[in-house]
Amino acid sequence: MNAPVFSNHGCRLNAYEVEAMKDLAGQSGLQNAVVVNTCAVTAEAVRKARQDIRKLRKANPDARLIVTGCAAQTEPETFASMDEVDAVIGNTEKMQSATWNTLAADFIGETEALQVDDIMSVTETAGHLIDGFGTRSRAYVQVQNGCDHRCTFCIIPFGRGNSRSVPAGVVVDQIKRLVDKGFNEVVLTGVDLTSWGADLPAAPRLGDLVMRILKLVPDLPRLRISSIDSIEVDPNLMEAIATEPRLMPHLHLSLQHGDDMILKRMKRRHLRDDAIAFCQEARALRPEMTFGADIIAGFPTETDAMFDNARALVHECDLTWLHVFPYSARPGTPAARMPAVNGKVIKARAAELRAVGQKQVQKHLEAQIGKTHQVLMESTTMGRTAQFAEVVFDEPQVEGSIVTATIKTVTDNRLSV
Repeated sequence: MNAPVFSNHGCRLNAYEVEAMKDLAGQSGLQNAVVVNTCAVTAEAVRKARQDIRKLRKANPDARLIVTGCAAQTEPETFASMDEVDAVIGNTEKMQSATWNTLAADFIGETEALQVDDIMSVTETAGHLIDGFGTRSRAYVQVQNGCDHRCTFCIIPFGRGNSRSVPAGVVVDQIKRLVDKGFNEVVLTGVDLTSWGADLPAAPRLGDLVMRILKLVPDLPRLRISSIDSIEVDPNLMEAIATEPRLMPHLHLSLQHGDDMILKRMKRRHLRDDAIAFCQEARALRPEMTFGADIIAGFPTETDAMFDNARALVHECDLTWLHVFPYSARPGTPAARMPAVNGKVIKARAAELRAVGQKQVQKHLEAQIGKTHQVLMESTTMGRTAQFAEVVFDEPQVEGSIVTATIKTVTDNRLSV
């Protein structure tokens, strides 16, 4: 009998949860199983998950195959109907030790093949935390799950449920343990990170959590924030950006588009001028600040002029790291009922945005030549600057250490010393 094999699809939070599931499965004694953690953000993600399931079944004909994750939560029957699948478990169930204990005890006889409850009824985050997901240098800490917003293109709230937060004291204690284990950087992650705290007593904000971490964990060298919604950034977070050098000068923004009409049809909470103003303010407070962003190409009703506004926003916000998503209709979302853009046009616009993004990356990297950076080593020969650019070293360094290095050249989207 062998330990379970895990296959992960999708976001960093999914990857974090896979590590938690490995712990839970190991504690339960589950053997000879394959677990696929799915993503639901696009129709392509669901298609790839089904393809992966078929491949894993062929490669592991005698294993028990379990499907979980956001796609399993939003369309459980899609996976339950697959001949290759033995069980489907929801996003809540996958983080509960009782689920894994039952699977390990009697997978075929007593375990229900479909265990997916109403995610909207969940009011607390899972209590299972892990100490050390990531490289030896960087750890990820989930502080929030779910989303209270209902963007017209997004299926994720139906896979993750409503927003719920991990209490600040629990977060701080975990980060202290990570620092004690030698991690030099911690990344705060969640589905809608800037909504952290709204469901906690006194409704603290993300900035309060950041300031508390930096105050109570003085030995933490670097704190990083994953994707945020810029319109929800609070004054304390802006204060941290301005005054806390241990908060990394890199923010990934959930912008989605640069045209006001499309933003309204997406049911976003900001307009293009809000995004531009935020980037200008943050950069004024921290001149070395860099931004990444999510942008959707080909949202329903998007005209050439609207797309031009999205492309122009890349320059007006001076974005560096783009995540470009060709629009993909998700059944059950309002956007899926809106007039669609031609598929070839969507593909072409996505390619154009990626090309613009690549030029922005190149501009940023070339501007680093001659500058000195503090580089966190992810391996013996590759690390990242505070702005998250990769740096390649000729001479081996200590993995996990922070190295002072002066940039000499740029090669293949990487800095070299």
